[in-house]
Amino acid sequence: QVQLVESGGGLVQPGGSLGLSCAASGFNFYNYVMSWYRQYPGKEREPVAYVFGRLLNYTDSVKGRFTISRDNAKRTVYLQMNNLKPEDTAVYYCHAQYPVENGREYWGQGTQVTVSS
Repeated sequence: QVQLVESGGGLVQPGGSLGLSCAASGFNFYNYVMSWYRQYPGKEREPVAYVFGRLLNYTDSVKGRFTISRDNAKRTVYLQMNNLKPEDTAVYYCHAQYPVENGREYWGQGTQVTVSS
């Protein structure tokens, strides 16, 4: 059974830091592109960052503040978020996709990140 289980969300003040983790099971983690998405209320999910091998990519609004990483031995992907802003408040989702056209994909259940004073 495929599972992506996120943890680490919560409430933080502007300028603070949070680290998210996503533990994967049930598929060949090493061969999948691992990503973090976020979703604002009433909006579609949008990509935040992805990692595949040595390839890293970030959406412009988080460059220099967020760092994505993965530990294939632990089957876990991480998102370290620094200098958080109120506009980072969203539900964050872990995503896995096999890197071919229409490749199989999986989603986590989401974790709330709230940046507020």
